[in-house]
Amino acid sequence: MESINAARRTEDIALDLLKFVATQTNIGSKGTGSTGFGVISIPKPEDQVVMLLELYARCREVVEAPVESRTENRTEKK
Repeated sequence: MESINAARRTEDIALDLLKFVATQTNIGSKGTGSTGFGVISIPKPEDQVVMLLELYARCREVVEAPVESRTENRTEKK
């Protein structure tokens, strides 16, 4: 039972991370009107779904990564 709750917890965290990133980058949102002269290409719904699924997979990788590897990646980037 404990492992089921732990797995559910990481999935929830990954989903919350997905929502945050998608909101900040406007992935999966409908295009809004533009006052500019440029034509904005809005991805097809199928393409948006693929982008969201790929983003969710990346979010799960980050959430499920061991703590040691996350801290090692931070120190390497500095």
